Amino acid sequence: MGVSRAACHTRCMGDDSTTGIRGVVFDVNETLSDLTPLGALFEAVGTPPGLAKTWFASVLRDGFALAAAGEARAFSDIAAGQLRVLLSGFKISHPLDEAVATIMAGFTSLDVHDDVPASLRALAGMDVTAMTLSNGGAEVARGLLDRAGLLGTVDALLTVEGVSRWKPVPDSYDVAVRHSGVPAGQLLLVAVHPWDIHGAAAAGLRTAWLNRDGSVYPEYYSQPDHELTDLRGLPAVIGGPAY
Repeated sequence: MGVSRAACHTRCMGDDSTTGIRGVVFDVNETLSDLTPLGALFEAVGTPPGLAKTWFASVLRDGFALAAAGEARAFSDIAAGQLRVLLSGFKISHPLDEAVATIMAGFTSLDVHDDVPASLRALAGMDVTAMTLSNGGAEVARGLLDRAGLLGTVDALLTVEGVSRWKPVPDSYDVAVRHSGVPAGQLLLVAVHPWDIHGAAAAGLRTAWLNRDGSVYPEYYSQPDHELTDLRGLPAVIGGPAY
């Protein structure tokens, strides 16, 4: 079923921003994966469900801080460590180790957003290289897409782990450039996070901000080349039909 033109492609910056795209780079966490079920897991161990958002934001904060200090740690290490910090402030209903394991298992068992399958399947039929690029482990992206029956729609599952500091450090986007052999200016990063858009733009990539919830884009970041309200509009950005 199609979506409206406005939902497909609501902003385009520059006359040539839709031409010459040879590769699409997807962020994974929140862009492809739906983190909503995590709230129920936090509630199940005895904390407010809203703590899930605080936790994820804290994981990003600490990963960015380490990157700024010139260091890199595995996403899973920071995620589990930050869980221990946050959960220790509550009278949880489970032993701490069990609560951490439960939430981490839930995080690695999430499903994709509803708009992801049609978009990835459409891109698979186009002459573009589709990749994921995450601060987390490639196995998380693999499991996410495998559960959705979408593993065959992407050409590569890339991670900065063991290669670079976390996105949005500009060098991190070179992982996609080197793997694909596509120049940065012909790669399009798709992400829900403005910080990711800013980092990719600094690295020379084109950008598409996925704004599912009607947020306002921060004026202090580089503005995206495109703004989408639904990922099914992505093929139209590259020159194909919207879904």
